[in-house]
Amino acid sequence: MHTFVTGGTGFVGANLIRLLLQEGHKVRALVRSTSDRRNLHGLDVECVSGDLNDPDLFQLIQGCEVVFHVAAHYSLWQADRELLYRHNVLGTRNVLAAAKRAGVDRTVYTSSVAAIGVAPVGTIADETYQSPAEKLIGHYKKSKYWAEQEAVQAAQAGQDVVIVNPSSPIGPWDIKPTPTGDVILRFLRRQMPAYLDTGLNFIDVRDVAWGHLLALQKGKRGDRYILGNQNLPLKALLDLMAQLTGLPAPQRMVPAWLPLTAAWVDEMLLSKLGKAPSVPIDGVRMAQQYMYYNAAKAVRELGLPQTSIATAVDDAIEWFVSNQYATL
Repeated sequence: MHTFVTGGTGFVGANLIRLLLQEGHKVRALVRSTSDRRNLHGLDVECVSGDLNDPDLFQLIQGCEVVFHVAAHYSLWQADRELLYRHNVLGTRNVLAAAKRAGVDRTVYTSSVAAIGVAPVGTIADETYQSPAEKLIGHYKKSKYWAEQEAVQAAQAGQDVVIVNPSSPIGPWDIKPTPTGDVILRFLRRQMPAYLDTGLNFIDVRDVAWGHLLALQKGKRGDRYILGNQNLPLKALLDLMAQLTGLPAPQRMVPAWLPLTAAWVDEMLLSKLGKAPSVPIDGVRMAQQYMYYNAAKAVRELGLPQTSIATAVDDAIEWFVSNQYATL
C-alpha cells in the first residue's frame, strides 16, 4: 500500500514508519526543509519537502491510498499560541482537504488524550468523555481539541477519517525528546532531586505505532481510540527507573505552589527581560492533575498491544544511552 505520513521525523512518526516498512508499505514522508531527519536515515522512504499548510499539498499526496497525519506542533509556552493554532488546527484542516482532493481512501489522524481532557476526580476518562474546550489547560491542549474537531467534521461530511488519541509514549527514537523522554533523561542525568505529585497514562511507542496501523485496518469512520496502557503516578515511574538502572529515585515531593511560582516568574517576568524561559506555566498547571485514561476500547476493537511499561522504559533508557544523550 502506498502511504503518506506527516510527522515522520518525530517520535511517534519514526516508529510508525518503521512499522509500515516492516509490514510492506511504500512510504512517502512529508518533511519540512528545517526538520532534523536523523530518524529517517537509512530507511527506504520517499521524502518530499513541504509544509502542512501548503496550498498544493494534495499534489504531494497523489498516488497514495492512505494518509497518516501524525505531525503536530508541541509547545506549552504562552508565546507560541499562534504557532499552535496555525500548525495544529489549520494544518490539520489543510491535510484533510488535501487527502480528500488526492482521492485518498482513508486518513488516520493522530490526536492526543490532551484533546479529551482530564475526567473528574475519582473517574478515568475514556473515548466517551470530553472536557469542555474552555476547561482544557493551555493552548496546546485547546489546539489539539480544535484540530480533532476538524477530523470529526470531515468524517461527518463523508470523508473516511479515523482518530487515534495516544497518551504518553515511551521508547526508542525520542530524538527531541518528548516531555516523558525529558523526565527519563533528567533522571539519568541525576537532575531530578524531587518530584511532583502527578500521574500519567504510559504506553510503549511501538504499541502506539501498531495502534495507528490497526486503526487503519479496523477503525470505524469518525470514531476515536485512546492508545494507552498503564496509569502510573510519576513517583512509580521514577521508582521503576531506579530498579532498572540502579540509580536512586528522588524521595522528596515538591508542593505544587513552588514550581508554579517559579514558572510564573520565569515565563512572565524574566522572559520579558531577554532570558529564555525554562519552566512553562501550563506544564506545571497540567502536572497538578492525574491524567489517567482507559484504553479498553482500542484493546477490544483494534487489538491494541499492551507491552510492559518496564520494557518500554528499559528500551528508552538503552536508546538514550546508546545515542549519547546520557550515561549510566
